[in-house]
Amino acid sequence: MKYTLMALMTAFIISCGPAQNNKKVVKTNLDYAASITVDELKSRLYTFSADDMEGRMTGSEGQKKAAQYLIDFYKAEGITGGVSADEYLQTVPAEYFTRARDPKPSDNVLAFIKGSEFPDEVIVLSAHYDHIGIDKKGNVYNGADDDGTGNMALLEMAQAFQQAVKDGNGPRRSILFLHVTGEEIGLYGSRYYTDNPIYPLENTVCNLNTDMIGRVTPDKRGGGENYIYLIGSDRLSQELHDVSEMVNNTYVNLDIDYTFNEENDPNRFYFRSDHYNFAKNEVPVIFYFNGVHEDYHKITDTADKINYELFAKRTKLIFLTAWEVANRDGRITADKVKP
Repeated sequence: MKYTLMALMTAFIISCGPAQNNKKVVKTNLDYAASITVDELKSRLYTFSADDMEGRMTGSEGQKKAAQYLIDFYKAEGITGGVSADEYLQTVPAEYFTRARDPKPSDNVLAFIKGSEFPDEVIVLSAHYDHIGIDKKGNVYNGADDDGTGNMALLEMAQAFQQAVKDGNGPRRSILFLHVTGEEIGLYGSRYYTDNPIYPLENTVCNLNTDMIGRVTPDKRGGGENYIYLIGSDRLSQELHDVSEMVNNTYVNLDIDYTFNEENDPNRFYFRSDHYNFAKNEVPVIFYFNGVHEDYHKITDTADKINYELFAKRTKLIFLTAWEVANRDGRITADKVKP
């Protein structure tokens, strides 16, 4: 497969002014990836998964507070809304949550960076920001890994892409940062988005979905921690899979584990996170996942348990993959889908 020089190592030159004798500074995709830091991921995750977010249950006050936290970040970074320039919320009506016992309206949070050359071609980076709330004893299910990590990864990637925009090196294709609600109760937020897309699904290049990327599962401990599970990358697009492999081998060198990508995987993870609602509409997907650990869906899924160095490394893999897809000459296609 042919890759352009821009796609492999996009670089540009900025004048630094007479004070620096007109020296030139060259920035690359790796420079932007380096802006994804342990300190920022950690600080934001502790806030996003704190007790005052009340476990972010769909339709709850804690979920609304979490949505506002995300919106405030995007506004501070100068990143526009994804519904319109000033609107970040896509409301999901209460009646849409057909399996909920006491359904309440909720919202997906959308932010958008417009592509410089192919603005109608959109890459969707997604994570669910809901969790499972508070139990009858008042215990908060903080959901630091599930899926606080995915959401904080999106914020760090958004900041990196926006810095590229400020430097005049913005992505050639558009990026939609999609924080969906209602995942824990049935993938409702992503289904609502794909049923009511703000950007046509035929113009959606791919969905890179991040759900739990901050921990190490028991079977990987003791030497095997440098890993990430990838699911779905080759189900619809060999091209996307090959790009993913190239990016990892060139820049990141995580051990990519495809165990849960097997079609006979008894866990059926391919069908259990928000990428699936894009995949069933023939949009190529990758699901990034660290696997289930002992704190999954327990009150012990807290920010102090996260492996932040590994969390940052995995986030950089997703960012660099998105960067490659956004900046390559040709659009990724669902080349394994029969006409």
